[in-house]
Amino acid sequence: MKEEHVWFKNAGFGIMLHFGLYSVLGGEWKGKRMGKTIGEWIQPYFKIPNSEYHKLTQVFNPIFFDAEEWVKLAKNAGMNYFVITAKHHEGFALFKSKVSDFSSVDATPCKRDIISECSIACKKYGMKFGLYYSQALDWSHPDGGGFTAPELNVENMSWTNNWDFPDADKKDYSRCYEEKIKPQVIELLTNYGEVSLIWFDTPYDITEEQATELYNLVKKYQPNCLVNSRISGEIKPDYYSAGDNEIPNDAKTVLYESPATLNDTWGYKTYDENWKDAKLVLKTKKHLNDLGINYLLNIGPDYLGRMPAPAMEILKELAKTKGL
Repeated sequence: MKEEHVWFKNAGFGIMLHFGLYSVLGGEWKGKRMGKTIGEWIQPYFKIPNSEYHKLTQVFNPIFFDAEEWVKLAKNAGMNYFVITAKHHEGFALFKSKVSDFSSVDATPCKRDIISECSIACKKYGMKFGLYYSQALDWSHPDGGGFTAPELNVENMSWTNNWDFPDADKKDYSRCYEEKIKPQVIELLTNYGEVSLIWFDTPYDITEEQATELYNLVKKYQPNCLVNSRISGEIKPDYYSAGDNEIPNDAKTVLYESPATLNDTWGYKTYDENWKDAKLVLKTKKHLNDLGINYLLNIGPDYLGRMPAPAMEILKELAKTKGL
């Protein structure tokens, strides 16, 4: 096994955080709720035009966001790596970008580089730092991917922004890739110190050549950074991510991880109270670890940058056992 892979093999337990403009809405739009649909998909669920959705930047001001608190909570709970959404499908970046001002730094009252603060906190407390980046879907860009997806997502949600940009025949993902995706990936790899993994997702309309270029860029700028299987269906990854909330029952001989939610959503929803208790989390973790699989447990912070109170209580309960 390669030396840079050893830490992942031994990690066992990690935290994922979905944080973005969807956190402001909390699953509700103009008097309606999403039901059980995952919160970060609120824009396609209600087909919210960018002209309205992007106004959320005016109120994105997570005054209680404290990267050190997030990292310490995770570390005390026995988690060994930290993954945060640098850019989800909505296209909003939690970092300073020269190619897009649709970011927490340039478009919001908070003017904060969330990714920088998380990177610094992870380094301070000895936590492996990872970044989620949506490399194909981008609902803020006219040429964001997903327009050739063979089927809709659950509850008839489009993978691409077809409410603002309905003509799929005119879309060319290569424009999105060159204008935004590739330069932002380079920014993340070069501006935030050591990145231990890149968590790519949903590779609709990215070509094998483009995905290969991204993989090679990761290795060029961060040779020890691991790349997951969701970069593409064609590339041999450094490790494999199971399906969302998929808990395998067979042992794995390759590096493997199961990404799962602590309640039912990835991005924050005010009314999702279906929390897994600490006992169940530990049971699931043991089951996965016995099969050689890491447990990546997701929490969606709220619009003020707070961990939901039940999530904090569960993490504190896990801390009593150090996640064992």
